[in-house]
Formats: sequence, C-alpha cells, structure tokens
Amino acid sequence: MKKKTILSVLAILLIAGGFICWKLFGPAVSAPEKKYFYIHTGDSYETIKTNLAAEKIINGEFWFNLVAKKLDYPKMVKAGRYEIKNSMSIFNLVRMLRAGNQSPVNLVITKLRTKEELAKKIAANFECDSLSMISFLNNEDSLKKYNLDSNTIMTAVIPNTYSILWNTAPAKIFKKLYNDQQKFWNDERKQKAAALNLTPQQVYTMASIVEEETVMDADRGNVASVYINRLRKGQRLEADPTIKFALRNFALQRIRDSHKQAAANSPYNTYFNAGLPPGPICTPSVKSIDAVLNAPSTNYIFFVAKPDWSRLSNFTDDYEVHKINARNYQHFLDSVNIK
Repeated sequence: MKKKTILSVLAILLIAGGFICWKLFGPAVSAPEKKYFYIHTGDSYETIKTNLAAEKIINGEFWFNLVAKKLDYPKMVKAGRYEIKNSMSIFNLVRMLRAGNQSPVNLVITKLRTKEELAKKIAANFECDSLSMISFLNNEDSLKKYNLDSNTIMTAVIPNTYSILWNTAPAKIFKKLYNDQQKFWNDERKQKAAALNLTPQQVYTMASIVEEETVMDADRGNVASVYINRLRKGQRLEADPTIKFALRNFALQRIRDSHKQAAANSPYNTYFNAGLPPGPICTPSVKSIDAVLNAPSTNYIFFVAKPDWSRLSNFTDDYEVHKINARNYQHFLDSVNIK
C-alpha cells in the first residue's frame, strides 16, 4: 500500500512538474506576425505586466510574474520596441525583455522638403515626439559641433534606410544620420566637389534644386550643368522650386511674378538673391547628388520643359531660342488648363 501511495505521489509530482515546465517553457505567448510590444522610458514593471495582459500577449499575469521575479526583471526594466513571436515561452519573453533585446526600427528616408517633415517622420517611428526633434534641429548650439546650422542641417540627411533603436533620443538619431552622411562623402566625391569649387554642403544644396526640377535621369546632368554655369558666370540661379520652398507651397505648378514678389524677403528666393540658397530645399536622391558631381561640361544657361507629357526639357545657351521654347511650353500649359 505504501509503495502505491509513493508511486501516486511521484506521479502527481511529475504531472505537476510537467505542467509547470510547460507553463514556463512551453508555447504560451499569443501574437500575430510582426507584433511589437513597446515599453516607454519610465514605465514601471507593474505597467509592463498590465499592458502585456491587456494586449493579450500573455494569458493572465501569474506565470509571467513568477518568472520575472525569479530573474529579477522588475529591477531591470529596459525601454524599447520588442518583437513578440507567437508561441514563444514565458521564460523566453521575460529573458528578452530583461536583456533589452530590441528590434530596431528601419527608418526609410526618401525625399523630404523641410525639417518639420523630418521631425514628423521620426516622431511617427520613434518614442521621441516631433517637438523634441524639431527643437534639436533648430538648436544652433547643438548643431555647431557638426559645422551645421538650422539652414544647412538637412544636408546631413542622405536618403537611405537607417536601422535605429525605437527609444533613441533625438540627438543620437541625428548623430546616426550624420555619421552615415560622413561615410557617403568619400574621398572621390569630396575631390569632385572641390573640382567644382563647391563644398559638399553646396553640392547637396544644388542637388536639391536639381531633384525638384526633374524626375528624368536623362536630364539630371544637364540641369546640374545649367546651374553650375550660372553660378560660374555670377548669374542668379532663378530656380522656380526655390520659390515654392520660400512660400512653403509645394503644390504650385506655374511660378508667376506674383509668387516671386510674395517671396521677396526670403533668402531662398533665387530670383532676387545671388548664389545658392542658404540650405537645401529637399533631401535629394543620390542620383541628383552624383548628377551635380558628374555634370557634363556644357554651355547651357537655359532650360524649360518640352511642350508635351515627356517630362524632358529643352536646353540651350541662346536666350532667343530659350524664349521660343518657353513660349511653346506656356502655350502647352494653357492648352491643358494648368494654372
């Protein structure tokens, strides 16, 4: 009888032990594919536990609490963005959170026109808000160590995909962008910029105008050559996209004298001000930056879109020819009722 009792107790203990092991180390977490759990800076252990249950990642708090306390997790909370995999164990969940094994955010930067757009994009992807980001981007003291100011700040942003932790502070996010920009400007690109008597920042600013002038790869180099030639001759750039930027009206399709006058006081108005604007008017693609650096040697001073839907341009160094080309394009715009 004793033997049977002992065997029964052992069986119960084995079953209980198996149940506990299954609860701790078996599949217990529920989550759809690519589910992320966010722990904000300053969140307490109690908040984390409650949020995990509220988001139905864990089914109740008992087992999570048991493992967390055994691993001393309540004293080792780390903010971040954590990928929750379906059917992972409670033990692995706690261990991931305790170690701070975050899943970084892929920040994809394409064409942005303003600092505010950059701040908004970062706020949509990271813990920091747009106000703290824009405050950094406008802080002249913070930018001095990078040899930048609130006008040239966007020259540090090369369109690319950046892998950054979700709870990274604004200053460190910018440092990541800046460090990648430094790698982009290798010796070859710096030498090409110097050959044009331009700094990398000036090349970037000119490339931003090229980017806004054309989407056609076939035209980028020639557009760049026009602005290089105007700059060398001391002519005003007279670039329509700079008026759009000055007015912060990027929907304009035709730039008229009234628009130029409305932007009269802006340093970005290249009809009224000589030389390059004080900073870029967008984040240009690498294609546009390299189009400036590798611009063909031409005599072109003028260009205007062809009077069709090709999105290509006519280039010339003859003002009389340019007037005809411009008139033909204006007639085309009128014919399709673009105001």
